[in-house]
Amino acid sequence: MAPSTAPLHLETPAHERLIVALDVDDAGTARTIVSELKGSVGAFKIGLQLFTSAGPSLVKDICEAGVRIFLDLKFHDIPNTVTKASLEASKLGVWMFNMHASGGAAMMRQATQEVEEFCDRASLTKPLIIGVTVLTSASDQELREIGIDKSAIDQVLALSMLANSCGLDGVVASPLEAKRIREQARTEFVIVTPGIRPKTATHDDQKRVMSPGEALSAGSDYLVVGRPVIGAADRIAAVDAIISEIAQFS
Repeated sequence: MAPSTAPLHLETPAHERLIVALDVDDAGTARTIVSELKGSVGAFKIGLQLFTSAGPSLVKDICEAGVRIFLDLKFHDIPNTVTKASLEASKLGVWMFNMHASGGAAMMRQATQEVEEFCDRASLTKPLIIGVTVLTSASDQELREIGIDKSAIDQVLALSMLANSCGLDGVVASPLEAKRIREQARTEFVIVTPGIRPKTATHDDQKRVMSPGEALSAGSDYLVVGRPVIGAADRIAAVDAIISEIAQFS
């Protein structure tokens, strides 16, 4: 089987912990940001907006240039459909991709198993497969509106432990839940945290947020930052400031 890409938590360099979200609407802008910041950050995230605009060819091009991509499409469907989509993500060469843990155990187990088998046969490094728990824009009230009576933190923990038991490499979770996940999950379980805002930045539509240092202290492995970097007048300076804070807690 291809070697695992899961990190050793205490050995990951500070800059590799930062994932910059390419929350833009065209390939040209995305390529400019990647060209400007590659080598200074650990990876770039491509989500629904950019993927819908530019398609898988952009993902493949960036991966083939040796840049790590977190494909943030949040797969959620019947097990066979999610498995097939997961195999296509693996063929693109992405470093990491995700699926909704609320899709259930059968979906997560089948996708994980078939991706492992495919990467083994093709001599590819298996992407990290992580589960989406509760979106960082969601509140307890919003969970109740869709019929979930648990608090956000309890729902995150329940889904994290399900993903852990199904063999996923980690989860997406807010920094508010990272400490409890770290206490309960297996040692190599990866916690990827969006909703990271430097203290000087606005929270925008995010509700469960922390600063980079607070998130790392809570147990997060990778931090996803979008607008505070890509919207900065000096992106390099914005990245350097975040990495300096990360280095203090790594």
